[in-house]
Amino acid sequence: MQRTISRIRTLLRYRELFFQLVSRDIKLKYRRSILGYFWSMLNPLLTMIVLVIVFSALFRPDIPHFPIYVIIGQLLFNFMAGATSRSLNSVIENASLLKKIFVPKYIFTLATVTSELVSFVLSLGAFIVLVIATNVPFTARYFFILIPIVQLYIFSIGLGLFLAQATVFFRDTVHIWGVVTTAWMFLSAIFYPVEILPDRLYFFVTNFNPMYFYITMFRNFTIGEAYMGSLDLAIRGAVAAALMLLIGLVSFAYSKNKFILHI
Repeated sequence: MQRTISRIRTLLRYRELFFQLVSRDIKLKYRRSILGYFWSMLNPLLTMIVLVIVFSALFRPDIPHFPIYVIIGQLLFNFMAGATSRSLNSVIENASLLKKIFVPKYIFTLATVTSELVSFVLSLGAFIVLVIATNVPFTARYFFILIPIVQLYIFSIGLGLFLAQATVFFRDTVHIWGVVTTAWMFLSAIFYPVEILPDRLYFFVTNFNPMYFYITMFRNFTIGEAYMGSLDLAIRGAVAAALMLLIGLVSFAYSKNKFILHI
């Protein structure tokens, strides 16, 4: 508990640096782009159109509001994948700064994940546009989407911290993680109904895949009907987020004093 309070106080002390790092990451992401921030909306919309056309041709998904179903899975998974992939080198890329002055090392990973959160929030404009275009009614339950978003943010911080410290010692983590995220995407029911999976794979995905928890929760609060099931998903999502954050913090704290020898 004291360590947690100490970390919070340290973060507050370096809050200006934190906000500058977040701002820098966002500006670099859209630098020299004509459409700039509009790509946060345009890119998921275009990708969703392609996925809907392709998978509608392959099979007839018996899913209400299929385009929205797809874009929800796409947006949430892209946030996690982007946040964790960019976290891999978050410590290494700031090696020159770490060698000159003292700063809390975790602040770079935290800023990276937070900048991706900002981009994700901007990309929700694509979701809103699609909801309006398809005449899906807005209801009060939409406010509950904050639950999976916050849980996924915490989960991504923990996973990002774990990957950042692992990459310092084992640079091949970058390449391995690319393969992992590809497999993870296909096991998260982004563009297909989870019921089509074989029984064993269905059990694994629905019980042990945190991305399935967060994506399904978001869908339930917007276009779904299984509201009671969302409580179970919220509990599982919270446990997964807390456990991943704990793993990330412990592994990062254990390794951080050795970073200077390897960056």
